[in-house]
Amino acid sequence: MRIAILSDIHDHIPNLRTALSRLQGVEALICCGDLCSPFIINELAAGFQGAIHIVFGNNDGDRYRITLNALSRRDTIQVHRESASLLLGGKRIFVHHFNDMGRLVAAAGEHDVVCYGHNHDYELKRDREGAALQINPGTIMGWHPRKGDVPATYALYDTATGQAAIYDLEGKAIQVIR
Repeated sequence: MRIAILSDIHDHIPNLRTALSRLQGVEALICCGDLCSPFIINELAAGFQGAIHIVFGNNDGDRYRITLNALSRRDTIQVHRESASLLLGGKRIFVHHFNDMGRLVAAAGEHDVVCYGHNHDYELKRDREGAALQINPGTIMGWHPRKGDVPATYALYDTATGQAAIYDLEGKAIQVIR
């Protein structure tokens, strides 16, 4: 199963649409928070046909309406509040917005993959052999609070091969881990 991971959209519709257009053949999408506005649910639904799993970030202001929009698409979109523990493609996947919490959960060793965002820094890593693969897809927004403009990025993970990669919006792999 191929899974896309996005984070920190911050209402940036053009970058989101470009990223979604690159996800042909991807079966599930994980969003690690900071959609920001409820209308982003409509953009996700229009641009991605598979299952969508969302957790809230610290900039999701109208959580009620985000959830309400998702409920109208109950067959494809699930909002899991602050964290989610998913079983996708036979892999135990934990999702949270905050990178520090994601790293703590990854260290516990109870999941195969831990996805998080928040700091706008893309990253793929394993702390040790057999530990959870950590995926921070970076930011769809394309901006970093300390660095300014950065490449807008997203991640793809293949549950069958174990390969994960970070991509820019042109579809170029920036970082790959097997």
